[in-house]
Amino acid sequence: MAKAKATAEDADAASPEEPRAEDAARTCCGCRFPLLLALLQLALGIAVTVVGFLMAGTSSSLLVRDTPFWAGIIVCLVAYLGLFMLCVSYQVDERTCIQFSMKLFYFLLSALGLMVCVLAVAFAAHHYSQLAQFTCETILDSCLCKLPSSEPLSRTFVYRSVTDCSSITGTFKLFLIIQMALNLACGLVCLVACFVMWKHRYQVFYVGVRTCSFTTSPGQRQKV
Repeated sequence: MAKAKATAEDADAASPEEPRAEDAARTCCGCRFPLLLALLQLALGIAVTVVGFLMAGTSSSLLVRDTPFWAGIIVCLVAYLGLFMLCVSYQVDERTCIQFSMKLFYFLLSALGLMVCVLAVAFAAHHYSQLAQFTCETILDSCLCKLPSSEPLSRTFVYRSVTDCSSITGTFKLFLIIQMALNLACGLVCLVACFVMWKHRYQVFYVGVRTCSFTTSPGQRQKV
């Protein structure tokens, strides 16, 4: 009887420590790893959005694809969903419908954010390659840029509301480089978020069996 009581007390004393170990397994540098990803997505999304609106103010004739603030807005929405998802109480094996739905939407939106960021990088890289070949001149309140005459599809690109072409060949080109770097980082974070959600869903299994259950007697198992 004394040994049974000692075993039960040891099991009760060990049980509060086990959730702490599980919580520690879901942390990274003292922070929950999905929370770190969501914060990175939010910071990078805000940066992409701000730089995109600054690019839009350079010229009134710029296309929406050349000022990818839309990519930053989408990533910010994904980050807000990730932060809200962490407020939902954790249930083992996704026993709640809202938890499963939010994790699924976060995975899908992170995949969408990855594709959008890659698309924004492609547009910025294409425009940057064109700016590297442009010869520009200022006419009235517009900047007219042309590709070399040797190009088979040589045409004139007009940037309206620009009084100095250096804002296009210098400032706007710098914005494009910043956008490529930010969107690459943003796409990488979204890719890691997709991997974490996939791994948590299909590679982390919670069997619900504690170690102390193998050492306790059948009568004690019934009590638990």
